[in-house]
Amino acid sequence: MNALELDVSDDPTLALLTVEEAARRLRIGRTLCFRLIGTGELESVPVGRLRRVPAAAIPEYVNRLRAANKPAAAA
Repeated sequence: MNALELDVSDDPTLALLTVEEAARRLRIGRTLCFRLIGTGELESVPVGRLRRVPAAAIPEYVNRLRAANKPAAAA
């Protein structure tokens, strides 16, 4: 893609993302993204026969990862 083309996956106005767009935002592979959806770690919704990831689910997932990987506070 050249610098003048719009990458739709980076459009902050999208409410629902394809699995591929969500994977691209998370910088993970499509297969891992489907696995996260399958286990419920990454929220998704059905739209007809399609599967979409709410844009808000991406930062929520990242926040959960960050909280789970925070070192325990010193007592």
